[in-house]
Amino acid sequence: MWRKGELASLQRRTLWHWSGLAVRVATACLLVGLAFSLLWFDRNGLRDNIDGHLSFADVVYFTMITVSTVGYGDIVPVSERARLIDAFLITPIRIFLWLIFLGTAAEFLIKHRWENWRMRQIQRTLHDHVVLAGFGRSGQKALEELLAGGADVGKIVVIDSDADRIELAKAAGVAAIRGDTTRDEVQKAVQLERASSLIVSCGRDDTSILTVLTGRHLAPTVRIAVAIRNCDNEALARQAGANIVVNPVSFAGLLLASTSHGAHIADYLTDLATTEGKMRLREREVTQGEVGQFLNEVSGGRALRLYRGKEILCPDDAIPPRIRAGDMIVEIVRV
Repeated sequence: MWRKGELASLQRRTLWHWSGLAVRVATACLLVGLAFSLLWFDRNGLRDNIDGHLSFADVVYFTMITVSTVGYGDIVPVSERARLIDAFLITPIRIFLWLIFLGTAAEFLIKHRWENWRMRQIQRTLHDHVVLAGFGRSGQKALEELLAGGADVGKIVVIDSDADRIELAKAAGVAAIRGDTTRDEVQKAVQLERASSLIVSCGRDDTSILTVLTGRHLAPTVRIAVAIRNCDNEALARQAGANIVVNPVSFAGLLLASTSHGAHIADYLTDLATTEGKMRLREREVTQGEVGQFLNEVSGGRALRLYRGKEILCPDDAIPPRIRAGDMIVEIVRV
């Protein structure tokens, strides 16, 4: 369980990773081991100015001193081969080690702090963005469709508790935060109250509904869409505050059932639902010039529905609806 106080920083492509540190430490150990092997192999070319005897401990000591400094002069290479090994093999190892040490220190002290500062700036500037709560298959597909539809990559934030999924989100270039989607502090961190919409797809209905409930509490006006797998939970999701409830199972069943009425209906519905199709559904507010017209007279006859608050009007209603200011139109447009 993700506990309060364990909230990770908002990040896009974080420059500091423990896995990267482990790789550097392993590389440094391998280089030190290589240096020791070379010096042990050619230990007869070394001379101990203290007692004249070169033991295993002396070689270990000389290796560490040589790769970290230029030496103290108590053990020195005396043969020609030993000096060539020190010049052309040990010295490059020393340089690589210093580059690793300095690079790691610079990254931790400078880049890591810079990244944290930059991410705090991102948090402060988030506005009218889309929050994706849950980044499983549905969340990843939602991100793909958002980007394909022209959404600004800087206007999307992903929340998920799985580190691998967070890495996938960052690889796509969007801001990401690792945490429990149901927690207040996580949703506050992504500035949900300033978001344009919240898309919830947590994989479990109970988690998704609790995420919706938290989101509605923090942002009473934000538009919330949620994916619910069990039909029995759809009413609960609406009661929790979801504006839009999508049931992937029901939609898949609708597509399958449509194939019994024609070979191309499912294909057309899929075309409308994705950005890769030739046609697309679009929702927009009516323009001033359209006010007073009949619904079937606008959008080139492609207006499908008119939403007036909770009222739904269609072009072929018994009494053709006239457009009023503030109405919303759903229409088909060519891509």
